Amino acid sequence: MLKKSLLLLTFLATGQLVFAQKPLTTNTGAPVGNNQNSRTAGENGPVLLDDVHLIEKLASFDRERIPERVVHARGAGAFGEFENYADNSAFTKASLFNTPGKKTPVFVRFSTVVHEAGSPETLRDPRGFAVKFYTDQGNYDLVGNNLPVFFIRDAIKFPDMVHSFKPSPIYNRQDNHRVFDFLSNQPESTNMLTYLYQDLGIPANFRQMDGFGVHAFKWVNAKGEVTYVKYKWTSQQGVKTLSAAQAAQVQATNHSHATQDLYAEINKGNFPVWELSVQMIKPEDLDKFDFNPLDPTKIWPESIAPSKKIGKMTLNKVPDNFFESVEQAAFAPGTLVPGIEPSEDRLLQGRVFSYFDTQRYRLGGNFQRIPVNAPKVEVNSYNQNGVLSNRTTASDVNYQPSTANPSFTDNAQFNYSTQKIDAETMQRAISKQNNFQQAGDLYRSLSKTEKEHLISNLSGDMSQIRSKEVLNKMVSYFYQADADYGTRLIKALKLDKTQVQALTSK
Repeated sequence: MLKKSLLLLTFLATGQLVFAQKPLTTNTGAPVGNNQNSRTAGENGPVLLDDVHLIEKLASFDRERIPERVVHARGAGAFGEFENYADNSAFTKASLFNTPGKKTPVFVRFSTVVHEAGSPETLRDPRGFAVKFYTDQGNYDLVGNNLPVFFIRDAIKFPDMVHSFKPSPIYNRQDNHRVFDFLSNQPESTNMLTYLYQDLGIPANFRQMDGFGVHAFKWVNAKGEVTYVKYKWTSQQGVKTLSAAQAAQVQATNHSHATQDLYAEINKGNFPVWELSVQMIKPEDLDKFDFNPLDPTKIWPESIAPSKKIGKMTLNKVPDNFFESVEQAAFAPGTLVPGIEPSEDRLLQGRVFSYFDTQRYRLGGNFQRIPVNAPKVEVNSYNQNGVLSNRTTASDVNYQPSTANPSFTDNAQFNYSTQKIDAETMQRAISKQNNFQQAGDLYRSLSKTEKEHLISNLSGDMSQIRSKEVLNKMVSYFYQADADYGTRLIKALKLDKTQVQALTSK
């Protein structure tokens, strides 16, 4: 109390604000005597190894960087809350969706996908849209993008896809020839490319873009009944994009414009809001369409699966420390709660493993104990030890079941849903590929200006393809989606139309 009074008197007398100072300490809490000069043997002598503070300071500095994310390295994040609208218990036992007005804390990370941590936020790329719900049943991660579909449909292709998108192992720079060389063998990418090469491929900021779960997931109710769902976040700020020319202007002055915009608006009290909606399909209807609804290269048209609004999310707090919250935030599609399960989507199935695996590589086996990743509910687990373990367990029973001390027990009401499977094992593509129809539908829905930008953006990057075979093959995909689409690319790239058309029948 005396110290506070003295500080007040000093401020009143001098007009200068005086801050209460705390002692600088080592990582173990010991006070530091001198943080400006190393301990030496005489004025001009060598620095001594017994300067523990110096050694600790340098050692900590040497280890400040953790491995960069392979994808989604460049990003920003914020805290907020999700408010549920209605009772969805008829479809899922996930508690966050089952009480009208219920509020759940969230952390959201937005990101670019391919580019490195220091890259400009104006580059054409999907944007990651990952939401961590801190529910009363544990954490739930909804890990998606700002575009509704993806390039590939099987996780076995994912490492190759990313390798082609990343810098050349020889020249250490990204090369559109490598990208299209790979995609020319993936006709299912036609839909995603038609989204990406619109101005949608460069969002103006993180607040004014929508988000999608991309994959189908399973909602499971208390009776074990399954409903397949797809998620969409709709920005209440509207969707705003940048043309290629506008992006170049922004990039010339600010390579972190989207991060700056998000944090500035939140700090001003202009909290961004998104509404969450779901589309639903019953298991017995999965085979009723001319495409596979579990294929992540496809959308579910509203005509077959109308959207239902289920809640809204508001972001209202900037992280206190960027590294501790944004860089150490670990999202994984396998972070689920009872009532939500992965579908049989082959890409999602691989992500359920891969995302957990990469977080353990980046952050260690106890990454779920880091504050931004830790659930708000009590964790009762017999997992133990590992780097940076802080479970503070004090029982001799670290196994289950135990007759002597049955502390933690499982509960059948949280079992996975059941599924009857009578099939042979195989390695073959899905039967209903339908690679081009939705891309054609999308192209035909665009305005004249949107089509012009799409052709300009796409032909600009495809002009860097160094193989006529690859170029013709890629254009043939767009031609199969829509003849006008392909013809305009043929003209822009000065190709032989007959050579492209010859590939469309193969």
